[in-house]
Amino acid sequence: ATIHGDTVYDADVVIVGSGAGGATLAAELAECGLDVVMIEEGRYYTTRDFTADASGMIRQLYRDGGASMAIGDPPVLFQEGRTVGGSTVVNGGMSWRTPERILERWRREAGIANIEMRDMEAYFARVEKRINVRHQDPESIGHDNALLKQGADAKGWRVIPNLRNQVHCPGSNNCAFGCPTGAKQSALVSYVPRALHFGARLLSDVKVDKILMHGKRAIGVSGHVVGEDDRKSHRVVVRAKLVVSACGAIQTPALLARSGIRTPSGRLGKNLSLHPNVKLVATFDEPVRGWEGVHQAYQVREFEGEGLLFAAVNIPPGVLAMTTNGRGAELGRLMADYDKMVVAGMLCEDTATGRVRSINGRPQAFYQLAQFDAEKLIRGVALLSELLFAAGARSIITPFAHVPALERHDDTRTLYDRTIKRSQMEVVTVHMMGTAAMGRDRTRAVTDDHGFVHDADRLMVCDASLFPTPIGVNPMETIMALATRAAAHVLDNVSRYQ
Repeated sequence: ATIHGDTVYDADVVIVGSGAGGATLAAELAECGLDVVMIEEGRYYTTRDFTADASGMIRQLYRDGGASMAIGDPPVLFQEGRTVGGSTVVNGGMSWRTPERILERWRREAGIANIEMRDMEAYFARVEKRINVRHQDPESIGHDNALLKQGADAKGWRVIPNLRNQVHCPGSNNCAFGCPTGAKQSALVSYVPRALHFGARLLSDVKVDKILMHGKRAIGVSGHVVGEDDRKSHRVVVRAKLVVSACGAIQTPALLARSGIRTPSGRLGKNLSLHPNVKLVATFDEPVRGWEGVHQAYQVREFEGEGLLFAAVNIPPGVLAMTTNGRGAELGRLMADYDKMVVAGMLCEDTATGRVRSINGRPQAFYQLAQFDAEKLIRGVALLSELLFAAGARSIITPFAHVPALERHDDTRTLYDRTIKRSQMEVVTVHMMGTAAMGRDRTRAVTDDHGFVHDADRLMVCDASLFPTPIGVNPMETIMALATRAAAHVLDNVSRYQ
C-alpha cells in the first residue's frame, strides 16, 4: 500500500515484521480468511534489484549496514535483515528441523506441551513444501565446498549435504546480498506473495513505535512512515483484534518494552543466545574461485554433540579485507591470493545468555561469551584447521588476533598451548534467539506455549525470541514451523479475532 498522509487501518490481525515468523503467520491466517496487515520497517525490493554489489546490498538490506554489536568481551557483531522478507532475504537458506533433543528439552525444562517431534512433524512438512527444501543440484556445488568435504572425508568425519530452501539454485553465491535469480525461496518470494494472494495487506517503509494497549489488551499499533535518511513522515495506526510482534529477538523485546509491556517473570529481553560464529581463511596452492558455486553446500556434523558445526562460506573481497587482521602490504599480499582461498565458518551452540535492553527506545544487546564457550571456539578452530590442512591448505589465518598464521598441520596443536583471551577473538552471528522465551510457567517465561505474552491479552510474539534455548542449527525453519503451529492455534480460536 502507498501511504500519502496520516492513515488509520482496521484489520483482524496486525503483524509487525515480514520475515520467517511474520510472513509465515500472515500467509496461514490470510489463507483461512482473516484480514491481515503486515508492517515492515524496511523497503520492498524485488529479485531484479539484487546485485553482486555487496556494499550496496548491505546498505540497502541490513539494519545499521550489518554492523550492529552486542557489547561484551569480545564484542559480537550481528546482522539483521531490514527489508520485506526480513533476514530470510539475506540468510544462506539453510533449512533444518529443530533437533529432537532440543524439542525434548523445551518440553522438559519449559513445560511446553505438544512440542515433540511427533507433534511438530506436520508443521515442518508444511513449511518444507512451501519453501521447497531440497539438496543442491550437484552442478551448483563449487570447489570451496568440495575441498571442505574432501578434508572431512580424509579425517573420517561425518559430513552431510545441506538442505536449503531453493528451486534449482545455480550457485551464484550471492545469498547474503539477496538472491539475484529468485531460486532461494525466502519469505519475499514464498510466504509474502502467498499472504498477499489471499488478501493480506503489506505496509513497507513503516516503523512501529509502540503497541497500543487498552488496559492489558493489545488493540493495535502506532508508527510512522520511514522517509529519506530514516526521518519520520506520515503517522500510521493499525487497529486490530490480535497484535503480533515478529521483528526478531533484538527488536521484539525493545518494541514490547517501549510499549510499556511488563511480564510477571521480568524476563523480557533476557535469555539472549547468539550461536557465536568464527571464520578461518585458508589459502591453497590451487585456484579455488570460491565465488563460484553455492553458499554452504555441506555441513560437517562430526562434533554436533559438542555444539560445533563447520561449513564453507565465501565472503566478497571487500568484506573479507575489512574483517581480516592484516593491514597495508601484508593485507595486500593476502588478498592477492583471493582466488585460492576457502573461507570456512564455525557455529557454536552457546551456554551463556545475554540480554537486550531498551535505551531511549532503541535496543542494545549485551552478551558475555562464557569461558567454556571460548574454549570450545578454540577447540573448534583447531579441528577445522586440521580439516583444511587435510584438504591441502598451505596456510590458515585464525580468528584470533596476535596469533600467527598456521603453516602446517602440527601448528594446530599450538592453539591449545597458547593463552588466547576472549578479547582476541573475532566473533559474529546472525542467529539471535530467546529474548521472549516460551514456557508454561509465567514466573519464568515471557510467552506461553504458542507465543501469547503472559499477563497480556491478544498480544503475541512470533519469531526467534520464543526459543527457550539455543537450537544448535540454523533457526529459519524452526521459526516458520512455530509460526505455522501458532497459526493453527489462532484458527482453532478464530472467533476471538474476527
